[in-house]
Amino acid sequence: MSSNIDKIFIARLIGLDVFDPLGDRLGRLRDVVVLMRGSSRYGRSSRRPLVVGLVVEVLGKKRVFVPMTRVTSIDADKIISTGLVNLRRFEQRGAETLAVGEVFDRTVVLRDGSGEATVEDMAMERKRNTGDWLITQLFVRRTGTGGGLMRRRNETLIIDWEDAGDPSAAGHQPATQWVASHEEQQPADLADEIHDMSAKRMLEIAHELQDDRLADVLEELPEEDQVYILTNMARDRAATVLEEMEPDDAADLLNELPDAQAEELLALMQPEDAEDVRRLLEYEEGTAGSLMTPVPIILPPEATVAEALAHIRQEELSPAVAAAVIVSRPPLETPTGKYLGMVHTQKLLRYPPPEAVGNLIDRSLEPVSDLASLQDVARELATYDLTIIPVVNDHDRVVGAITIDDVLDALLPEDWRTADDGTPIRKVGKRYE
Repeated sequence: MSSNIDKIFIARLIGLDVFDPLGDRLGRLRDVVVLMRGSSRYGRSSRRPLVVGLVVEVLGKKRVFVPMTRVTSIDADKIISTGLVNLRRFEQRGAETLAVGEVFDRTVVLRDGSGEATVEDMAMERKRNTGDWLITQLFVRRTGTGGGLMRRRNETLIIDWEDAGDPSAAGHQPATQWVASHEEQQPADLADEIHDMSAKRMLEIAHELQDDRLADVLEELPEEDQVYILTNMARDRAATVLEEMEPDDAADLLNELPDAQAEELLALMQPEDAEDVRRLLEYEEGTAGSLMTPVPIILPPEATVAEALAHIRQEELSPAVAAAVIVSRPPLETPTGKYLGMVHTQKLLRYPPPEAVGNLIDRSLEPVSDLASLQDVARELATYDLTIIPVVNDHDRVVGAITIDDVLDALLPEDWRTADDGTPIRKVGKRYE
């Protein structure tokens, strides 16, 4: 290895570009894989962890494994590898531990008796005789006082690996650091990272996320992960997270649970939220009623353009739901009074604020029945270039609306996020057997 650096702290590497010998960019470094090799007979972590490879994010946000034997150079601004890189999705094995994902933010006991500290970084060092990279030092922050007046809380220090308990087996702080560092990430990207984690770490992150943020992430995770997270949290919190989810996504998740467990969670939800979900659960899978959102924007015909735009501006609305308002006779709660029509947001923008939406209705577009098939709904959306379409029951009352993303989620196969070699990017086998 022709690395210009013999020792470097891992946090400085995260985010660096990884290149092949010809200078073509492979991807970006996201984590470092280390092999924990146990302790000595006296309980000291004398066998320093071996760095076995890198987790690199390549095109399509897929994460692959690059062995350290393929890494030829590590500099402060780039990493160079050689040979072919296996583009199969990275899967953690055996005693492998992710430095950033599983060790950072953990609590260790300092062996000098001065208390506990949180791991914020780790140093990896190359042995000149073998070329192996080992974890040799920890950068830690004290979490409590102890051992004399000079030992202060929040003090930072660098210690040798042997001077602390094994962080991979230690207790840990709530995953605040990881969550804070991913605050700006889209829920779908966050879900990809969480899916790659061990089951234990997945629950740690879920515990730390705010309810609304966790709800958004759950909607993007495979069903297996959704069920695992939901069934391993307190029932009250599980019910609250379900309330934050889109009703159709919450219904899909509850359909994966035993009937008794699903009913228990529904009973803990706010009545109005539970009622929306219950109505979706009554429909047969694959029908418009099972796919729809029961809470689109619904206004009476006398509502003004200004009122309609005020509803559209609600931050919690998805772009697809905000693409149009549905006009009906009162009552406006689903199922509503008689369906009158729909007004697209683009049309609202072309009329003065006092104009009544009842004067702007596009009467050429027919709603779909709540019993219509997925294929029929998709055909209507495609034929008229719609992003949202109203759903009515047999009495012509609005019961919800279906958006284009609802249809795409249902039409695409489960493994639609696949690598070139056919390996699913998101859903990969059983994790919890």
